[in-house]
Amino acid sequence: MNADTTGPHVVVAGGGITGLAAAHRLALAGHRVTLLEADARPGGKLLAGEIAGAPVDLGAESLLARRPEAIALARAVGLGDRLQAPATTTASVWSRGSLVPMPKGHVMGVPGDARAVGGLLSEEGVRRIAADLDLPPTEIGDDIAIGAYVAARMGHEVVDRHVEPPLGGVYAGDAHRISMKAAVPALFAAAREHATLTAAVRAVQRAGAAVPADAAGAATGLGGSVFAGVRGGVGTLPGAVADAVRAAGGEILLGAPVTALRRTGATGWQVVSGDRVLTADAVVLATPAGPAAALLAEHAPAAARELGAIEYASMALVTLAFRRPEMPDLTGSGFLVPPVDGHTIKASTFSSHKWRWVADAAPDLFVLRTSVGRHGEEEQIHRDDADLVDASLKDLAAATGLGARPVATTVTRWPGGLPQYPIGHLARVARIREAVADLPGLRIAGAAYDGVGVPACVASAHRAADEIIATSETAAPGAGHSS
Repeated sequence: MNADTTGPHVVVAGGGITGLAAAHRLALAGHRVTLLEADARPGGKLLAGEIAGAPVDLGAESLLARRPEAIALARAVGLGDRLQAPATTTASVWSRGSLVPMPKGHVMGVPGDARAVGGLLSEEGVRRIAADLDLPPTEIGDDIAIGAYVAARMGHEVVDRHVEPPLGGVYAGDAHRISMKAAVPALFAAAREHATLTAAVRAVQRAGAAVPADAAGAATGLGGSVFAGVRGGVGTLPGAVADAVRAAGGEILLGAPVTALRRTGATGWQVVSGDRVLTADAVVLATPAGPAAALLAEHAPAAARELGAIEYASMALVTLAFRRPEMPDLTGSGFLVPPVDGHTIKASTFSSHKWRWVADAAPDLFVLRTSVGRHGEEEQIHRDDADLVDASLKDLAAATGLGARPVATTVTRWPGGLPQYPIGHLARVARIREAVADLPGLRIAGAAYDGVGVPACVASAHRAADEIIATSETAAPGAGHSS
């Protein structure tokens, strides 16, 4: 560790993008930082790799660019010149055996105009959406499942074929369980202010349109694109952040799971990792909910109980490389799949179309990937690699006419990869934070709390780090060390 760093010692448990972002923030503020990661590499669900010599993302592949946190972090660690907008964002929905262009003008699949989804839904489904304008207001209360609310206002068909696909892509969950307040907060707030869901969607759309695209994306230099990638993969971001942490004097220890926390005095902590014990002035728990619950069981049992109740979905990504001349005429960035149709895959991304850096690095190949697994489908990720590849190829053939065999395949599993946000999730998070607030010098951060995307995780990390920084400014540094 850099001997010039003389501030309070903070131990960060967990080296996913959340833990790395917290460590980076703390190190730049002059704190002595030790990050402990159980895996042999940092980055969590951000993973860069290759297939048939082509660079690819084997985990998260894009950043929400209209939130500033992830883009700003990428720039801060030297990746600014590698940020790219997608080459295309035109997607389809594979519904009832056909690829249908994804309708425009919706908020997480909830349409603001029934006519916009005419190509995807039946005539009866379109009429049912329009009927929302004639229904009396629906009492929402403190929270409601987005699927249940939309179905009551606009019918089940639009939920099954237009809301479930994007929600499944983000949360790998069930729209009838996912909290509208947590997953689509702008729509939840608007729905409480307007008599109809249609009016609420249009209000959210107007609010978005009121912010010029250039203003929304000014800090990104991406022309207001909603999403951004990184040349070489979003999976290169963790390594860049880790390098920046080390350059700022921080220490990153891999293969070092945190197995216990102990209080020392009024405010200090001992962090146990195998036979290593670190004494810290403060701790950031940036682990998934289960490990955080185990570590907090003795110190904040109420928080531990709430954390233990957070469920996760598992998923797998199947990455496939084909000889480009053998491919059918695919268009757009890929397609989403409504679960109601019973297919194995829930989405496919045409990586060589979506990201210029993939196409440029492997012009003779066409790289695409499928995703498999939703909440409650744990058995899917336990299928062997060949089975998942065959199932993906079967669905791809049915959806696109693809008959070629891949020249290379890679299956990446993410067990317990996505926390679920059911009704009451934000209230649960508030209770967890209230219980943890009684522990001096300890903060929590990660995808389990305020959002599963990279920007939300970075924001969560910065919130935890900033609270520790603010506290340490009024307290004398301790004598943190490792032994």
